Amino acid sequence: MAKVIIFGIKDFAQLAQFYLQHDSEHEVVAFSVNEQYLPPEKELWGIPVVAFENIETIYPPDQFAFFAPLAPARMNRLRESVYLQIKSKGYQLISYVSSKATVFPGTPIGDNCFILEDNTIQPFTAIGNNVVLWSGNHIGHHSIIKDHVTFTAHVVLSGHCIVEPYSFFGVNATVRDGTHIAEGTLVAMAAAIIKDTEPWGVYKGNPAIKGPTSSQDINF
Repeated sequence: MAKVIIFGIKDFAQLAQFYLQHDSEHEVVAFSVNEQYLPPEKELWGIPVVAFENIETIYPPDQFAFFAPLAPARMNRLRESVYLQIKSKGYQLISYVSSKATVFPGTPIGDNCFILEDNTIQPFTAIGNNVVLWSGNHIGHHSIIKDHVTFTAHVVLSGHCIVEPYSFFGVNATVRDGTHIAEGTLVAMAAAIIKDTEPWGVYKGNPAIKGPTSSQDINF
């Protein structure tokens, strides 16, 4: 069990606190945000909110851990930035894997992952650091999901796929087996990927077609 500080004070932070309270052995002791975003009361749901700039003076990293399950703003790069800042302060970051997810023994899962209910992660897969798998996804066997990736809900990633960092998958997206999802790929809602993607491409439709927009230009 760890005493955990959650980065953020919006929906993802509220959900993280709920899941950790009701479905983990961890104890949430504080929230943290940059000082300019501190709420006037410096409290959220009865839990203190502390400025990130000096968090280590109040909650030292040898006694507390962090969790930063942020939304995928700027194609997950904001979440990556916060993740790296937390690590630079010397904190360990926990992962949350729902007890209602199907994960087979021996599956490597990195730190600061947020894996919700009804995900099926088949054998011989690997999940990197700072990955969000919202509810109801299927991660096929022998697939690799690298760092700083977001799956929304009900995405099917077939077997033997590789997902490079900063990728994003919309609701009900489908990926054919053996596909390589390049860095920064944005797969739109209900899109069907049947061949390898190009870096920072935006893919829509069934079968999916690469659009003229770069995912680097998209901010959620």
